[in-house]
Amino acid sequence: MSVYPKTYDVIVVGGGHAGCEAALAAARMGCSTALFTIYLDTVAHMPCSPSVGGLGKGHLVKEVDVLGGEIGKVADQTGIQFRTLNTRKGPAVQGTRCQNDKVLYRARMKSVLERQENLDIKQSLVEMVLVEGNRVVGVCDNLGIEFMAPTVVLTTGTFLHGLIHIGSQQIPSGRAGEFPADGLADNLDKLGFQMGRMKTGTPARLRRNTIDFSQFKEQKGDEKPRPFSLFTEKITLPQISCYIG
Repeated sequence: MSVYPKTYDVIVVGGGHAGCEAALAAARMGCSTALFTIYLDTVAHMPCSPSVGGLGKGHLVKEVDVLGGEIGKVADQTGIQFRTLNTRKGPAVQGTRCQNDKVLYRARMKSVLERQENLDIKQSLVEMVLVEGNRVVGVCDNLGIEFMAPTVVLTTGTFLHGLIHIGSQQIPSGRAGEFPADGLADNLDKLGFQMGRMKTGTPARLRRNTIDFSQFKEQKGDEKPRPFSLFTEKITLPQISCYIG
């Protein structure tokens, strides 16, 4: 094993929504920060539902925005349909949800990360959390390189012993086309962390030009979209409709 020459204040493992926000928050507080992701091009990727917000999650996005986070800003910049949910009820239970261009979303978020001072982005598969005397001291990747930091944040999402079911097939995978973080999962188990199972279902994708939209009910977005972020003046992308079967 070899030790990376730079010592960090904070290491974040996983580049999804939570990992991006954690890394940005640490870096903006002046901490020397490293964000580890298996593939640089899938940072902030939205594999399941390319949407942000909703009745509960929309409130969380607003709170993150007030605390200086990026998800609300990037959602506003890449949203292609904004709808206010529960409009038949009072304001207290209403919430904004937007559908996003997921390719543009991850590109915008990656750009924010790359321009952030105090933040390094590493394409590397972390396989071990390093512990000495019951204290975290860093991580080790699949190449045997140790990265040292007194604080490690795990935002691993679906990658710990990830398994995808497609019909009768079972494929070890963190996301479709990406291998899971089995080594890190085994390491955490050995460290005494109890591992559980969670499941999510993803619908099949359809080619737009194969759909007869005349058989569906058009669902338009709001005429005047309400941005998520306090820093967004207006929504600029062209808006599209959804269709209900």
